[in-house]
Amino acid sequence: MRVPFDKYEGLGNDFIVVDRAALPVERLSPTKVRDLCDRHRGIGADGFLIVDTENPSMHVTNADGSVPEMCGNGLRCAALHLARRAEQTSLELQVDTDSGLHRCVVRREGDQGSVLVSMRPASLIPSQIPLVADAPWVDAVLSLGGRQVHVTAVSMGNPHAVTFDALGDERYVLASEIQQNEHFPEGANVGFAQVRDGQAIELHVFERGAGWTQACGTGACAAAVAAVETGRARAGEALDLVLPGGTLTITVQGTGEPILMQGPARHVFSGEVAV
Repeated sequence: MRVPFDKYEGLGNDFIVVDRAALPVERLSPTKVRDLCDRHRGIGADGFLIVDTENPSMHVTNADGSVPEMCGNGLRCAALHLARRAEQTSLELQVDTDSGLHRCVVRREGDQGSVLVSMRPASLIPSQIPLVADAPWVDAVLSLGGRQVHVTAVSMGNPHAVTFDALGDERYVLASEIQQNEHFPEGANVGFAQVRDGQAIELHVFERGAGWTQACGTGACAAAVAAVETGRARAGEALDLVLPGGTLTITVQGTGEPILMQGPARHVFSGEVAV
């Protein structure tokens, strides 16, 4: 069976996108996703998105076959895909995900566009992350053998651990230790953040199921929330989250309010693949 697909990227975080009508989620195995996302023997991608164009929704599978609750960069790509399918240069819609509905506003020029997403409100409540702790972690000290790292734990529908410690290349060793720490029973996406001039935060993210990525939308939102919660930034002000693949603009509106994420998405190419 051959299935048409589209390849998209958002700040270098890339995805294989298939319409649900062509390939229902139930027919997609973790092994098949791993094969398709393999950069040497497959199409190559950080993740696989099944998008329903009739009832707008997005289902994400990571490159390793695991299923995350949410993917911010993937959602921007899915929204652009829906705008292209509808042949609209401007489109506002609600997209359902495994972490709930998200409002998206697409402004498209040809095969690329800018997408504003109202991400779900963040949570620091341990049971909602999940985090094994009696109270929220805000710059909490996490002991990793002989090293102590300050961590803020945030849920954006998926779990994040953000540190503002100046760790340099040490992050390459500590990333998996934090991700697999017993305090995070479902693992965590680990963000290494540094506040730069003005309203800019440099960010590197080690994702569950994907490793080091060019960009992470939920990770950028989590880092912005952590910056506000720790007094490094102020709510209501747009922050530039500078990732290896480019910049996302994040606005933390306030407690219990959606997080606004603005960033690019681009259609790269189309094809057919056997599944």
